[in-house]
Amino acid sequence: MKQLLKPSTRLLWWLAVLAGFAVMLGILQSLGRGPTVKLDGLFWALLCVIGALAALDAFWVGRLPSPRLQRQLPGSLALGRWSDVRIDIEHQSLRSLPMTVFDHGPEGPGNRFEVDNLPQEMVLRPQRKSQLTYRLRPTSRGHFTFERIEIQLRSPLRLWTSRRYLPVMNSARVYPDFARLHNGQLLAVDNWLSQIGVRQRQRRGLGLEFNQLREFREGDSLRQIDWKATARQRTPIAREYQDERDQQIVFLLDCGRRMRSQDGELTHFDHALNACLLLGYVALRQGDAVGVSTFAAEQNRHLSPVKGAAQLNVLLNHVYDLDSTQHPADYSAAIRQLLIRQKRRALVVLVTNLRDEDDEDLLGAVKQLSRHHRVLVASLREEVLDERRQAPVQTWQEALDYCGTVDFLNARAGLHERLNAHGIPVLDVRPGELGPQLVSRYLGWKKAGTL
Repeated sequence: MKQLLKPSTRLLWWLAVLAGFAVMLGILQSLGRGPTVKLDGLFWALLCVIGALAALDAFWVGRLPSPRLQRQLPGSLALGRWSDVRIDIEHQSLRSLPMTVFDHGPEGPGNRFEVDNLPQEMVLRPQRKSQLTYRLRPTSRGHFTFERIEIQLRSPLRLWTSRRYLPVMNSARVYPDFARLHNGQLLAVDNWLSQIGVRQRQRRGLGLEFNQLREFREGDSLRQIDWKATARQRTPIAREYQDERDQQIVFLLDCGRRMRSQDGELTHFDHALNACLLLGYVALRQGDAVGVSTFAAEQNRHLSPVKGAAQLNVLLNHVYDLDSTQHPADYSAAIRQLLIRQKRRALVVLVTNLRDEDDEDLLGAVKQLSRHHRVLVASLREEVLDERRQAPVQTWQEALDYCGTVDFLNARAGLHERLNAHGIPVLDVRPGELGPQLVSRYLGWKKAGTL
């Protein structure tokens, strides 16, 4: 336990009074007026008394036992969402103890947490247990350790404040906000998808995978009739198909410096991660396998596609502590690694932020990838670009900003058009719209049987 003593306001006021008294005494001595000998003796007497009381009070507060603290912290937290934290306090002393409590979050430049309802002041009753609750809101993902809680005890004479740092160890994982789906806090997925703007396109034909035989119904196509079964049953029997299952989806996620741009509270990387988890959740519900591969990260990761509801939990634990870096995106190296790891044909969703300078490197690499897999490129567009393009132009600087923005967007659109010309579809979306757009495109291809 680390302890620091801090003088209280009362002690500082007494010292200020003594200092003023000393100044007045010095002025009188310099002028040769007043009973300076008696006043001098009174000053030193007061100084000795206050010094003795301060030393005795410091000794008393130093011997006060610290209460026992225990933090009740959820093992998993959602990024950007408030959660309740409880601190249990056990006081074994025979006298009441006024105390101020402040909980220190994880230390480090990237460990960002917001707290509400701290610090708290309370009076601990003798040999009683107490509790306090505050709210915690993480603003960065990862695995974090809470190491200590700060308490402040007042001395019996209120001349000192004892600041103590008590070791209380807890750890928590901060997941993307999408983790609420896995905790069962949402209604049926179809209702939720409609709430966030996901549109299911009308299928143009039949699914590719046989499901069962059933009686022919009004509205069925004649192509669905199973003539052998019809002859055996002597009644029209139709084949029922379902969308093809057991397909594979791999997210090729850019962790490079372009994904560090921020729109609102989340970075482009966080938006991309949430969108991948959203599509992964929907695909797993459709019976497909989902995996992820990263590039331009500190340590690139790869999770092979697996189907089943449990894969969402595996996916969350695989990517929850990922973060963007200052590394440039090397598309050629990323695609070469993916081709080595992913042999079976899959839908590869490349999530990045394209620039016109990526043309030569990106086009060749994506064309090579498209020979073996179905490819979808999701290119994030900064919201500030749309704002500047739509803003009124009234000054010379605003005209320069507008022309630069339009020139940049035109060059970017040219790259997208060249990719489309080679049969590689591109989603050019703002970060907040990426999730619904990905799911909408996936469901459209799924129902059309073109995956």
